[in-house]
Amino acid sequence: MEIPAGAGTFDGVRVLVVEDDASIAAQLVRGLTRAGCRVTAVETGGKALAADPTDLVILDLGLPDMDGTEVCRRLRATGDVPIIVVTARSDERDKVTALDLGADDYLAKPFGFAELTARMRAVLRRSRARVDQPVQHGSLRVDLAAHRVEVDGVEISLTAKEFGILACLAAEPGRAVSREEIFAAVWDEHWYGPTRVLDVHMVSLRRKLGDPALIETVYGVGFRLGPP
Repeated sequence: MEIPAGAGTFDGVRVLVVEDDASIAAQLVRGLTRAGCRVTAVETGGKALAADPTDLVILDLGLPDMDGTEVCRRLRATGDVPIIVVTARSDERDKVTALDLGADDYLAKPFGFAELTARMRAVLRRSRARVDQPVQHGSLRVDLAAHRVEVDGVEISLTAKEFGILACLAAEPGRAVSREEIFAAVWDEHWYGPTRVLDVHMVSLRRKLGDPALIETVYGVGFRLGPP
């Protein structure tokens, strides 16, 4: 797991790492701390269930005192904290079980730290979207709860994919959102189709919004909302 220098993209986000492998836990703690997270690490399911509330849980399944799926089930029964399973188990059955028990994402080892943080951003964005208020960015207004988009007060009709893409960008106006993040949030991480599909939806989205400057292309990265 290669850990880049910290970019400070998770300032203050509280993360609980549940990992019994001391080496992996140490790498996760170091990388997440560099990225701005406030990290608590525990090595058992019992300690995870007794830990203080956090904003996100990174959960291994092979724990010494109980299976990680049971931890996932109990955490989900008591709250809606985002859970990312990080495990050596890569069978489809294990993935389905964890996701059905309430995990928000599933990442098989070995993995890259950049991919982990991209998935963290995606699940946090989805979690926050559940409670976010409408976003007003210049002439653009995105109401996530009502699934409504307006430009200069005029409602724009979008497809579900177009709305999902715009919601990704509106979650953090001005931040460049990578193509991988958009696919993870709108198509899900198991999308194996052509990536050009995003460009096709983007062309349609820009046309419907009526102002190409509302969404800027960040070459080599992805897209962002233009200046308000």
